[in-house]
Amino acid sequence: MRRLLVLAPLLIAPLVVAATHAAQQAPAPSSPQASVVVEAARDPGVSRLSDDTENRWVPFTLTPGNQIRFTMTLDGRSVSAILDTGVSFTVLARSSDAVVPKRLRSGGSATAIGGAVAVGWMSTRRVELGGLVRTGGGVTVADLPAIATGDAQPVDLLVGRDLTALHALDIDYAGKRFRLLPSGRMPFAGAVAPLTVSPQRRVYESTLRLGAARLAPVIVDTGDGSSVTVTRAGWTAAKLASLPVTSTIGFGLGGASVNDLAIVPHLTLGTLDAQDVEVRIEPPGGFSQSIGVAGRIGSGFLQRYRVLLDPYAGRMVLKGDGAQTPPLRSTSGLLVGVAPDRLRVLHVMRGSPAQAGGWRTDDLICAVDGRPVTKDYATSPLARWSVGAPGTVVRLSDCNGQTRTLTLRRFY
Repeated sequence: MRRLLVLAPLLIAPLVVAATHAAQQAPAPSSPQASVVVEAARDPGVSRLSDDTENRWVPFTLTPGNQIRFTMTLDGRSVSAILDTGVSFTVLARSSDAVVPKRLRSGGSATAIGGAVAVGWMSTRRVELGGLVRTGGGVTVADLPAIATGDAQPVDLLVGRDLTALHALDIDYAGKRFRLLPSGRMPFAGAVAPLTVSPQRRVYESTLRLGAARLAPVIVDTGDGSSVTVTRAGWTAAKLASLPVTSTIGFGLGGASVNDLAIVPHLTLGTLDAQDVEVRIEPPGGFSQSIGVAGRIGSGFLQRYRVLLDPYAGRMVLKGDGAQTPPLRSTSGLLVGVAPDRLRVLHVMRGSPAQAGGWRTDDLICAVDGRPVTKDYATSPLARWSVGAPGTVVRLSDCNGQTRTLTLRRFY
């Protein structure tokens, strides 16, 4: 069953593209913390798959923001992680207990949703993920705020392309598990689409057709909780101007971004014809355009299927009838962040009942229909109010006991 989205449809996750570092004539460092990392000088480490890797499934949960969250081992320590094929180099949270200060070097930056972020580099001894063991190598180190990773709780690690791309990645969304297989292995049949790792961005990329447009390249990003995102130029080329469009907000490592949002009747990904797909449209000069891609395919779309990602073999395979899981549509227009005892309005969608009712960013909600917001709100039936049936009247109370009503309706 599809997971209820607390922030529906607020689903954007962090997407960090290949870190760029000051290099060449950097002065000799006086300490590890002051040193500068040259990307070409990074130790890639040595990776191998165990003989029983097919049986080494990694269980996961889907966060409220649609990210794949699990645990793994980094230098003998259990760490929480998100599977993120849109990250060029695996990222360790600067606040994580797994950071070893004496091995940490600083001085780099990376491009992310919302802007540039400062990064460092830390060597590692042993990384274990399912049937994969990597000795040597290292991880990028950056701030990983919880809101950028789609959950109330932050994670230690974003597992990126550098750990997974030489292997086939089998993601069983329905079974909430994934595994790493030898490249070329095809454990199930399904629709097939092209998949590569770009030499420039070093992330998973494919091609899709939207309306009248063929869009390439598009990043295939398991760490992006949204469905499909395209540039403004791509949307214009698709010639879908007759569809109703609203607005939404997303968060990445670099901060917030506001995009347009529409539901398209169908799009084509290789031999797959997907119906009723949520598509975000970035403004001119948005993140995708800034890094030279036509858009992104996120976990909000991929979770409709069982997915095999095998860039070394040049393909992705999608099994299942995604038409049976149509996107959740907000009928309130309030996109909210969740705290233990309250909701905070992060965005009011254009043309929505909330906008008509005068709701504003940062308004607080402490009770819904007289029921208080509690720490288990994210997984409770109460969270369904924002995507309820049109015509439903919802009573929303602030933290001072003042109540406002909102009549739900379909507006995009």
